[in-house]
Amino acid sequence: MGDPAPVLPDTEPSIVSKQTTEAVPATVPESEGDESEEDESEILEESPCGRWLKRREEVSYRDVPGIDCAYLAMDTEEGVEVVWNEAMFSETKKFKAQEDKLKSVFEVLTLIDHPNIVKFHRYWTDHGKVNEKTKQTSKPRVILITEFMSSGSLKQFLKKTKKNSRKIPLQSWKRWCSQILSALSYLHSCSPPIIHGNLTCDTIFIQHNGLVKIGSVAPDAIHKNVKTFRENIKNFHFLAPEWAEDTITLTPAIDIFAFGMCALETAALELATNGETGGGGQVTPEAIEKSIDSLEDEMQKDFIRKCLI
Repeated sequence: MGDPAPVLPDTEPSIVSKQTTEAVPATVPESEGDESEEDESEILEESPCGRWLKRREEVSYRDVPGIDCAYLAMDTEEGVEVVWNEAMFSETKKFKAQEDKLKSVFEVLTLIDHPNIVKFHRYWTDHGKVNEKTKQTSKPRVILITEFMSSGSLKQFLKKTKKNSRKIPLQSWKRWCSQILSALSYLHSCSPPIIHGNLTCDTIFIQHNGLVKIGSVAPDAIHKNVKTFRENIKNFHFLAPEWAEDTITLTPAIDIFAFGMCALETAALELATNGETGGGGQVTPEAIEKSIDSLEDEMQKDFIRKCLI
């Protein structure tokens, strides 16, 4: 898999252009009309401690395995918006068997503090409740309260940039790569190392000031126990080959492979497919090499290839 921290190509520092930072799409569209706004602001649920209030308005954080739904919520202590994430378990028995492990993992995540990692505020578990009308019991779930990134994902930003027929400046690309590597280095330096395991341009978020943060940290803690797992993962090309082997102990190197794919997609704005129509094209090794060859900077090409070895 190569060294855990490849050296970025030497380039001079530069400030992200005003056009680049202002083109970030909003994650949650503005409500139209007072009635619609009232509906979205309706409080659906509150946390056991009463601090976080779940609203009806959904957050479009998609393609994040393990998270079934995400809503805007209000932090009544800090007066800021946060994200109320829910991961559903398919079986109560399986959930209870894994509950202690989940708690130990999430307790560690609440201690993570890095400027390039989306803040993980709190979590709690819900064993399911009986609906008095239908008499059906809801599925057990884990609720995660995370920082709200209002500017959206890097994937959304890249789509907007491509639509406007622009490219990501090399200086900005280097800055973002450095920030992501800084976050991964922090996680991998923990004892034991925290492996992200789900790094894609959908789980990297960008702010208006050009700062990027990685989210969905350590989803492997819920991946193999929730109803949404491998069948819902669309970005298989971001996964290192050994990730698919259940018998292999995963190492931080899989995050470096995924980072290399993110670096490539950011530089190329999109990844070439095998040419199938109807959105069914797959990103094959040949397509990845084609995307790398399309880049102009030789050091950039070499850096990405070293991540993917």
